[in-house]
Amino acid sequence: MFRLTGFSAIDFNALFDLLPNPYVVVDRDLRMVGMNDAYLAVTGRTREDLTGQGIFEAFPSDPASGPGRMLRQSFAKVLASACVDHIPLIAYPIEDTSGVLTERYWSATHTPMFDDQGQVAFILQHTVDVSELHILRQAAGMNDWRIQTDLMRRANAVGDENLALGKEREYLRTLFEQAPGFMAVLREPEHIFHIANQAYFTLVGRDDLIGKTIRDALPDVEGQGFYELLDDVYRTGIVHKAVAARVLLQRQPGEPVEERFLDFVYQPIRDGAGEVNGIFVQGHDVTELRRAQETARENEERFRTLAQSLPNQVWTATPDGRMRWCNDRVYDYSGIEVFYFDTDTSSEMLHPGDSADFRTRWSSCVRTGETFETELRLRRRDGAYRWFLSRAVPVRGGGDGSIQFWVATNTDIDDQKTTESRLETLATTLGHRVEERTVELERTQEVLRQSQKMEAIGNLAGGIAHDFNNLLQVITGNLQLLGREVAGNEVAERRVNNALSGASRGAKLAAQLLAFGRRQPLAPKVLNLGRLVRDMDNLLRRSLGEAIEIDTIVGAGLWNTLVDPTNVENAVLNLAINARDAMEGHGKLTIEIGNAVLDEDYARNAFDVAPGQYVMIAVSDTGSGMPKDVLQKVFDPFFTTKPEGKGTGLGLSMVYGFVKQSEGHIRIYSEPGEGTTVRIYLPRSLDEEDMPAEGSEEVPTGGNETVLVVEDDEAVRDIAVSLLIELGYRVLKAKDADSGLAIIESGVPVDLLFTDVVMPGKLKSRELAVFAKERLPRIAVLFTSGYTENSIVHGGRLDPGVQLLSKPYTRDALARKVRHVLEQSRSLPPSQITLPGTSPVAMTDEAPASTRPIRTLLVEDEALIRFSTGDYLQEIGMEVLDAGSAGEALAVAAGQNLDILVTDVNLPDMSGLQLALELRERLPGLPVIFATGDRNVPGAEDLAGTALLTKPYDYDLLAARIRSMVGSR
Repeated sequence: MFRLTGFSAIDFNALFDLLPNPYVVVDRDLRMVGMNDAYLAVTGRTREDLTGQGIFEAFPSDPASGPGRMLRQSFAKVLASACVDHIPLIAYPIEDTSGVLTERYWSATHTPMFDDQGQVAFILQHTVDVSELHILRQAAGMNDWRIQTDLMRRANAVGDENLALGKEREYLRTLFEQAPGFMAVLREPEHIFHIANQAYFTLVGRDDLIGKTIRDALPDVEGQGFYELLDDVYRTGIVHKAVAARVLLQRQPGEPVEERFLDFVYQPIRDGAGEVNGIFVQGHDVTELRRAQETARENEERFRTLAQSLPNQVWTATPDGRMRWCNDRVYDYSGIEVFYFDTDTSSEMLHPGDSADFRTRWSSCVRTGETFETELRLRRRDGAYRWFLSRAVPVRGGGDGSIQFWVATNTDIDDQKTTESRLETLATTLGHRVEERTVELERTQEVLRQSQKMEAIGNLAGGIAHDFNNLLQVITGNLQLLGREVAGNEVAERRVNNALSGASRGAKLAAQLLAFGRRQPLAPKVLNLGRLVRDMDNLLRRSLGEAIEIDTIVGAGLWNTLVDPTNVENAVLNLAINARDAMEGHGKLTIEIGNAVLDEDYARNAFDVAPGQYVMIAVSDTGSGMPKDVLQKVFDPFFTTKPEGKGTGLGLSMVYGFVKQSEGHIRIYSEPGEGTTVRIYLPRSLDEEDMPAEGSEEVPTGGNETVLVVEDDEAVRDIAVSLLIELGYRVLKAKDADSGLAIIESGVPVDLLFTDVVMPGKLKSRELAVFAKERLPRIAVLFTSGYTENSIVHGGRLDPGVQLLSKPYTRDALARKVRHVLEQSRSLPPSQITLPGTSPVAMTDEAPASTRPIRTLLVEDEALIRFSTGDYLQEIGMEVLDAGSAGEALAVAAGQNLDILVTDVNLPDMSGLQLALELRERLPGLPVIFATGDRNVPGAEDLAGTALLTKPYDYDLLAARIRSMVGSR
């Protein structure tokens, strides 16, 4: 019946004391261990008087008397049979309030109470005072059957009530024992254990608690505050509740202390007067839950740490779809302070147009447990919306596979959506743009083909020039040999000289092809092209004539560019002369210089230019213009629109090669009758301009040193000599390198050699400089030229240390350059006074003691060159060992004591450089001359004891170089 009351376990224990009928609990030794308030009231005793006493000690009874025997037999019957026993009526006197024994009559029910093993541990005695009924029955004399009947009915009712109460007590006891939480009842201010269930015994690890105080029963909790809490509850009567309270328990002596966490309540128990006379303890061991929570908290912390490190937005939600947590990416992106949503409420950062669809999809996935995925727009802190892919997956667990929570990410796909949108737009309009795109593609392919064609022609031109030089070497060498044989025959000598002149022009033509192939020498400087072009004004007007109007436009804030000034001047002059010819001597020439930025779209269509900042030179004319088919060929070498004999067709080719070698870009625009515009784009330089010496405001000074001027042009030579004499220098002059060398070898002291680069004669200007350095180590060298040939460059740039004065030059420029070179020469130690590209050689006045011929190993795969060169060297007294490949050379050299190796670089089986290295393993320090059509030998830059001789070379120069490196024998 108590199930219908809704009472908790606390109510049942309170009910035990509130029951009107007396109850007492005895153990198997019939010691009283508990009684309710009604029992104390009936017996007139206190709980302290009765607890722990034997029932027959507290209430003496003669074992031989009827009541004494009846009561003992009933207890023994219950202990033996474990069944309830009833005593309908028993006389048992007790003391009244005045201490006088009073005869009383009782009806008693003894109910067994079992332990965990099913054994009778206690007996519950329920007694009902039936003294009034018994006295009434005696007074009636048993004659009134109605009274007898009523008495019997009331006696049966009392018996039935005792039976029902016993069952209910047993039910309460079962509930107490089977309760999932631990329970105990503590009595009196000392907190004596009155009763405890098995869960409590299991928790504390012992079962000897009943009848002991809390301090005696559980000494291991001393100092943890529990004693004090119980004292406070008993004193104040206020309930105390604790959640996950930490307690240290030592279940058995000697065992380690164990940490447990408990949820519990201390409920005060009150008597009929409302006074606290005990405490009901009830609770649960939540240690495993606490540890699981700590583990979950650690896992949650690890998850959040990982989520915080991700670049994406991350959020979690409860199983029912309520947002629980998000990483900082959400707040950083949105700028909001509170982020929340559920199945019915959307976040404020969600685009209003996506809100309804989001709620529908999210609610469906929360209900079905399916993965959530949708594209939506989220508002950024600046108010702009970006597309995100939001995806959430359920995390299941709990043993039943239920959803524990949701984990989700928001990935920014706005750029992807934008691209998709553009692609969709492009797809919808593709049909209308097919023709336009086709035309553009054809134009782009044409530009690519043109670029590839120019690259191929450039490589072909370089290759042709290389092979052409080899052929010229054969021709030149044999002509020189023939010249010796026909000496004295003026007609034959004249024809040989004419042939040599033709070969020389062929060499110049090869040099022009090499320029188109981007192999010409450059000496770049940081320039302001506006200033350079303005300085060319007089030159252009003299070259074009008075009938050509020249208009020069220089943009404001013009950038600098790193470029070879001489080649820029030549390019502008070439374009201007072409424009003059196209205008037939009359018209307008416009030269425009300005800044330009070539973007990626332009570079993508041009193919041969990198996007970036450039300085642009545009040369425009009002000439006849050119049709499209001519435009496609204008940069091809030898192509020209001029009449036969009026041009070589290499002018624009050289401009093209120079621009490409300078990492620039060139475009030409022309239509018939509309004139032509050529645009040159040269890369911008962020460095300061290298101001030319001519612009210096310092007064140029001269000197009293001796200068040897070597120049084949008589007019130029006379002007140079006059200027130097005017500056105070002592001047010697020569018309070619051979004459200059004769002056050097005469012993006349010379401080400066001032020589043109390109001159006729057997000896070149660079060789003249080398010989001059050998004989006069302190001599300074200054080259002058309107064009720099490969003899003084490497890799397309002037060698470091080479001094060059470009033509035309002014008096002041000459004065400053001569003074600079002289002063620089004096500041260098003798060990550093060498020309770049040559190896230091011994400079002695005495010849080697050995008088045997110089033994030369000549390696050349071209048989004609090998035969003619070998014949020449043998004629001048050298011993020649020749080979057509590196393998033959190694075989020939075996066991030979070589003096020098002269080898081509491009041999069929091994490079000339590798051959030289292998021979030097056996002959350390072996001098090597690389005789090749190449302008440099990659890998040999730092190799000592080597020299470079470019084809076609002069045999006398070859002989002089061999003697210089080996020494006269």
